Amino acid sequence: MPDKQRPFNQREQPVTPAIDALKKANIAYQLHQYIHDKSNESFGLEAAEKLGVPPAQVFKTLVVCINSCELAVAIVPVAKMLSMKLVAKACGAKKADMAKPLDVERSTGYVLGGVSPLGQRKRLKTVIHCSALEHPSIYISGGKRGLEIELSAQDLNKLVNGTFADICQ
Repeated sequence: MPDKQRPFNQREQPVTPAIDALKKANIAYQLHQYIHDKSNESFGLEAAEKLGVPPAQVFKTLVVCINSCELAVAIVPVAKMLSMKLVAKACGAKKADMAKPLDVERSTGYVLGGVSPLGQRKRLKTVIHCSALEHPSIYISGGKRGLEIELSAQDLNKLVNGTFADICQ
């Protein structure tokens, strides 16, 4: 096992609101933990590298502000760029911008770089990039830096009551 990955047993299993949401819904998942490098600013690409999985299978959670007043969640592959025009259209809005970091943390309850689409304080409209359906499982943030959850895209969609759309450039 690579030294970049840190195994854990059941007693040491981390607890986050995202993991609690999965347990409550009785959804199948696997946790993957690694040692986060604080100097690395690309959290998603770091996760893909340290877990040894293709970047196309690791998804980042981005919070956007639609129509200048409502927050929404976009879940996209870590190596892709979110299209504000396409996410606005998928949300039925005219305009979308990245949400302010403080608004993201207040709304989700997570720190940037560890925002999970699961277990957020407030349920937000959620759009998942359609490429998630191409994989038997995808990886999303577990609610803190260095923790990823592996699950099916369909199970993720069921939990967030989301939609699938092409929202990348």
